[in-house]
Amino acid sequence: MQKDKAFFDRLYKRFNKRGLVTPDPLQFLYAYPDVKDREIAALLGACFAYGNVKQIIKNVDNLLAAMPDGPHTFITQHNTGDFRKTFSGFKYRFTTARELCALLVNIKYILEQYGTLEGCFLHYYKTEEKNILPALRAFARQLRRGGEISSLVPDPDKNSALKRLNLFLRWMVRQDEVDPGGWGQVSPAKLIVPLDVHMHRLGLMLGLTARKQADMKTALEITRSLARFCPNDPVKYDFCLTRFGIRDD
Repeated sequence: MQKDKAFFDRLYKRFNKRGLVTPDPLQFLYAYPDVKDREIAALLGACFAYGNVKQIIKNVDNLLAAMPDGPHTFITQHNTGDFRKTFSGFKYRFTTARELCALLVNIKYILEQYGTLEGCFLHYYKTEEKNILPALRAFARQLRRGGEISSLVPDPDKNSALKRLNLFLRWMVRQDEVDPGGWGQVSPAKLIVPLDVHMHRLGLMLGLTARKQADMKTALEITRSLARFCPNDPVKYDFCLTRFGIRDD
């Protein structure tokens, strides 16, 4: 059931609305006008975007509430022991307090080495590459330093679609009524669709892919298909399409 540009543009116009964001961890980003806080909140929100959406929202809300002065201040002004004390007893599905603290330690390391998460990503980002995949994989390796990260960041050297990191990048690179942006040096044209089961099912239904595996190859194929309708910003259609798998209305 292949659709044309007019179909996708109608969906974008109708459903790409701030009022349709909730429930989505994206909703927490609007509280952070400082990009240094927003990028960390976005990364944590995206990394925990697995499981039941109500539980995701509750978990991310509690996580950010434990950082009342902002995620950037919390991470840069505390150490590993502080992280372990703050999140003692933390558990979310497959993610333990140990793994959460390991991620916070790695974020702190990145901030010390590159200044910001954006600075780290830009270190690997090359404008001549056809998409962000090489930089994305390198960025994921930095987040997985130390070998204790498993549920929060998939192994980038396997064929995972890296859905949650692509979701994080959509939030931080794109800027419209829904996506708040903040990273100005990465081109939206090079983003990759955050591929989950909902987007994969829709991609099959709408003729965006014929592949049966929800992996990186399929994510790239769906992205190329959407680029036919908006080559400068193919991922703009992601939010409006995935509302159908998130909101009952």
